[in-house]
Amino acid sequence: MLHDLLAWLHLVFIERFDGWVILGLIAQAMFMMRFVVQWIASERVGKSIVPVAFWFFSIGGGILLLIYSIRQQDPVFIAGQGLGLIIYFRNLWLIFREKRQDPSL
Repeated sequence: MLHDLLAWLHLVFIERFDGWVILGLIAQAMFMMRFVVQWIASERVGKSIVPVAFWFFSIGGGILLLIYSIRQQDPVFIAGQGLGLIIYFRNLWLIFREKRQDPSL
């Protein structure tokens, strides 16, 4: 059982390691950073907030993960990232529209 697990780990993390895996890992790191940014910003003000950087990390990670999922031909991941990107861009558009209407924000 342990041998099978070690063989699987070697296959997944060593033998299949290539440029696409590196892209996927970078994308996942960008996606994770949005939560770090949100957490730090919320801790600073003592309440839950979503800073603009959250949406930029969401877009960056989402685009890279979409590219990765298209390459991997994963329809579930493609659909999820595609829809997510629409939402992230929409949120940024709403934020910037609000700031244009009230520059004091």
